[in-house]
Amino acid sequence: MKKVAIIGGGITGLAAAFELQEKGIECTVFEASGRVGGCISTLQKDDYLVECGPNSILETHPDIGKLIIRLGIEGNKVAANLTAQKRFIVRDGKPVALPTSPSAFLTSEVFSTKAKLRLLKEPFIKPLVDKQESLADFVQRRVGKEILDYAINPFVSGVYAGDPKKLSTAHAFPKLFALEKKYGSLIKGAMKGAKERKKRAEKNVHEARMYTFDDGMEVLPLRLAEKLSYRVHLNTPVESIQMMDEGIWMVNREEFTNVILAIPGHKMPELNTPFDLDLFDEIEYPAVTSLSLGVDLNSILHSLDGFGMLIPEVENKFSLGALFPSSIFPERAPGGMALLTVFVGGARAPERALMDKDEMLVKVLDDLHELLGINGGPEFVHTTVWPKAIPQYNVGYERFLNHMKDIETNYKGIHFAGHYRDGISVSNSILSGLRVAELISNHKDTKDSKS
Repeated sequence: MKKVAIIGGGITGLAAAFELQEKGIECTVFEASGRVGGCISTLQKDDYLVECGPNSILETHPDIGKLIIRLGIEGNKVAANLTAQKRFIVRDGKPVALPTSPSAFLTSEVFSTKAKLRLLKEPFIKPLVDKQESLADFVQRRVGKEILDYAINPFVSGVYAGDPKKLSTAHAFPKLFALEKKYGSLIKGAMKGAKERKKRAEKNVHEARMYTFDDGMEVLPLRLAEKLSYRVHLNTPVESIQMMDEGIWMVNREEFTNVILAIPGHKMPELNTPFDLDLFDEIEYPAVTSLSLGVDLNSILHSLDGFGMLIPEVENKFSLGALFPSSIFPERAPGGMALLTVFVGGARAPERALMDKDEMLVKVLDDLHELLGINGGPEFVHTTVWPKAIPQYNVGYERFLNHMKDIETNYKGIHFAGHYRDGISVSNSILSGLRVAELISNHKDTKDSKS
């Protein structure tokens, strides 16, 4: 009979546990802290609703929507406003809306005429399909340096808080890598790939529905924990995983047939195990700080009519970018106020995320004054520091993935799942948990089959 230990009560571990429970498999979630959700954390204070981690979820796969329905929180969903479709990129010291269609691209101020003409060459560039190629080299080779500087660089900072010169195209952006591999061209692949996604009922990030919940993103992990009830053990760290027999593991003085490691990669080396986890200490996790600021709308010149703004590295600003949460979702700030969330640090400048908070705020406000025309200080400030924020899928990341596969092959019942393996988004993390639960459920145990 299967019995599963899940180490880590973040969204991956909770999703895995819920799926196992639904399939009638006994499981226990061990969470070292006093709360579930990991980086998903919502604060409600002074009539502000602040997301300390991810601010929304993208329904890129039908299984995400099905999970929400199964949890009974479909009615708690809050869709993003239509204005949130607009994204701003800072160019020459001012936010410019990114084009959302081919016709808008032709007239956009974000890219020069030279950059637009350069795109015409893309379908005729010979594929390289090098798994060791950085995203920066890939993009510059296919579409030119300006697109790299003013589209990919800020996008990577916004999603990964990463550096395109270090990130692996094959591992950090596998769908982009696959377009060149399969179609020989990004433009050709984008057109043909859209038809194939439609057949699979999948959506890319631009087509997927974006939403949160009425009381913030933390509704999701809290509901999962509620459904799991006594199976979630808070304030219960795991220090070791001991092999008692082939396929039998001891975790916190209990025996299990399977163990899911759903903690961040940088936490792995802290575990005492019969297999080596020290390699995971080499995964880069740059520091990121988010500052949530409540600002009087009358003190802002910019209309904030969009999702947020990203700041390319070539613009030489202190901040990575800012979200406009009160423009994206309703009831995020009291009347007459705007809520902004500014990000600092990342792979671009991790030391900035760990500097003195007052000094950081001064530099952030300097950026906001110049870019959004904000005059005066905020009436509300909440700072969240993530000393190790997001795993970087840098060039050579396959050595970590291969190490996981080797351990899973050589140690029956051990499984890895989470944002360090299957993608960094909330959706990726959920799907990672569902995937590993399905894998365990479908595996035929030899002892069970003989009984």
